[in-house]
Amino acid sequence: MKRLAMMLGILATAVPIAVAQTSTWVPDKAHSEVEFSILHMSLSKVHGRFGNLGGQIVWNDTDVTKSTVNMTIDVTTVDTGVAQRDTDLKSAGFFDVAQFPTATFTSTSVAKTANGLTVNGNLTVHGVTKPVVLQVEGPMEPKPGMGGKMHAGFSATTTISRNAFGIGTKYPAAVLGDDVQLTIELDVVKQ
Repeated sequence: MKRLAMMLGILATAVPIAVAQTSTWVPDKAHSEVEFSILHMSLSKVHGRFGNLGGQIVWNDTDVTKSTVNMTIDVTTVDTGVAQRDTDLKSAGFFDVAQFPTATFTSTSVAKTANGLTVNGNLTVHGVTKPVVLQVEGPMEPKPGMGGKMHAGFSATTTISRNAFGIGTKYPAAVLGDDVQLTIELDVVKQ
């Protein structure tokens, strides 16, 4: 009987330790965005951004490879600073936000690197899903934010093919480059 009580006591203390290994973080919408740049007319890059990021990161403190990332991007928030261009980007010829108002990213693996993290996952944009690899700086050291909740930061980059996602396919690369550089800036809040 003493052994059973002792085993139950050990299990009771082990469960909180196991639970404490993971934490859930969600984007601070006011301080998170996806920025993009693409070559225009083979001359210069056009820059823009998407706001209103949602989703969550489940962070495993003891084994980063068990961490997961599931994010949503509100494509209707596309902003290049030029209203007419933004309207064109929302049309069926580009993002077709009437049919595909959100993009999603779901991680398939997370690995620690010398400079941060490598996050592999599936990006769905314009109804097309393709694998992508994010090179991530972070997490930055968590700090208390407004309301006393802890905040952490991540900065990630990748390059995707707009044609692979069926975006603006009527434009040749000489007019609109195929490579789109993405930079994801996340300020995430511990839940």
